[in-house]
Amino acid sequence: MNQASAVQLLIVPIIAIAVAAVARRKGWPSPLLLVLAGLVLSPLVPGYELDPELVLLVFLPPLLYSAAIDSSYLRLKAVRRPVALLSIGLVLFTTLVIGWVVHLLLPSLPLAAAFALGAIVAPPDAVAAVAVARRLGLPRKVVAILVGESLFNDATALTAYRVAVAAALGEGISWLDAAGRFLYSAAGGVAVGLVLAWCLAWILVRLRDALVENTIMLLIPFGVYLAAESVHVSGVIAVVIVGLYIGHRMPRAAFGTRLLSDAVWRVADFFLETIVFALIGLQLWPVMGALQGADPWKLAGMALAVFAAVVLSRIVWVVPSIYLPRILSKRVRGREPHAPSWQNVTIVSWAGMRGVVSLAAAFAIPPDFPGRATLLFLTFVVVIGTLLVQGLSFPMLIRRLRISNQEEIFNDNLSEAAAQQAAADAELARLEELVAEGVADVHQEVVEQLRSRAERRALTAWERLGGGTGPQGEETPSTVYRRLRREMLAAGREVFVRLRDEGRIDDEVLNRVMHELDFEEATLERD
Repeated sequence: MNQASAVQLLIVPIIAIAVAAVARRKGWPSPLLLVLAGLVLSPLVPGYELDPELVLLVFLPPLLYSAAIDSSYLRLKAVRRPVALLSIGLVLFTTLVIGWVVHLLLPSLPLAAAFALGAIVAPPDAVAAVAVARRLGLPRKVVAILVGESLFNDATALTAYRVAVAAALGEGISWLDAAGRFLYSAAGGVAVGLVLAWCLAWILVRLRDALVENTIMLLIPFGVYLAAESVHVSGVIAVVIVGLYIGHRMPRAAFGTRLLSDAVWRVADFFLETIVFALIGLQLWPVMGALQGADPWKLAGMALAVFAAVVLSRIVWVVPSIYLPRILSKRVRGREPHAPSWQNVTIVSWAGMRGVVSLAAAFAIPPDFPGRATLLFLTFVVVIGTLLVQGLSFPMLIRRLRISNQEEIFNDNLSEAAAQQAAADAELARLEELVAEGVADVHQEVVEQLRSRAERRALTAWERLGGGTGPQGEETPSTVYRRLRREMLAAGREVFVRLRDEGRIDDEVLNRVMHELDFEEATLERD
């Protein structure tokens, strides 16, 4: 690679990170801003075309794995019915609806090719769903449904896509063959994921080295995906299963492993998501370049019809699938006594942003595929349209419907305060036992410090229920303590830096001390 190529390779990440940084500073939705920046910059890099292998092998596995380890297995288990209806039922329903719509608009296009487009645009994007869920104050159950759907729907869509492409290219595939392929891919992905999850967890728990553990975890999504795909089962499902399993066991890991893992995956998510959304916008020029000579008005009409069908098909599926099982099944009503509010159902119906996986699948269509350029254009319009129309209107819709997770936050704080009190009581009881047994010859002031630390943590949890203020709006003791201690830490840092600059301590000493001070300040932020 020459120097010019290397510079070009760095341009996109640098610009994307700069745009994302501005969006974060201003509080704007960075995914949408990145897509718009990509659209504007697309004419400047007209030769760049999205590599499907880059998305499916480099971007998708780590993003899915990160979302999975950050998700709650128990919460996903509680919403498994709506997640299954969305990740399997809705994807297949959308595939059929879009296939028939496209076939009606383009009768010359084989039905199998039209179904291929349906499978391409059927799954909402995992990256977009997670980005939205992190930024907006949605109720926990709604977030779990959207994230769970986005974790598993790619497997359904990619399997349906491969079957439709094979049928369009003349390979004899019956409906029975298609169902068999889907079941083998899904069940095989679960099996491979469970086996690898157990093996990897067994290895990680015995390493006892945070740096090595997290280095291995960076490789896990790629290795799991390739292992599953090598035996022709769903790599997407395998990666998600491994991520959920390891994430569920993460509280049993050493504290250093958890601290480092959180930092590593936050950086990885930010970098990969930033590049992914920028790459979506950059595809404008390659897509338009493949449509030379086509009737622009006809294309615009088809694009509008397909976009409307994608949005409406989700609404048509979600509303009955949420309420009908409750009406028809006493067992469902018993398991889920509280019916979802119409506001939450509306949010789930509108949260259908498509993303880079759809574009990757479209670009992976073979060159001799019937209507490839048109299908690529329609996919691009659906992706951009859902990201901009639904993405921009989503926060406004949430505010208009007055949906909030404030009650959940209060309940979380209340349950945490009770748990912290119980833990503090257990800690103090154990301290008294140790002192009474004479296990260690300790000074009374050390015992008092340990007691104070345990009591302060419990007190802080109760004070959090009041938002960190007292009855008259004054600062609570814990709030005052944190504020003053932060000021003390800042003053201490200045001294250490000055001593380093004067040559009185080495950089290694400074780094070690700074590390200790940073951990203490991180503890203050949590307290």
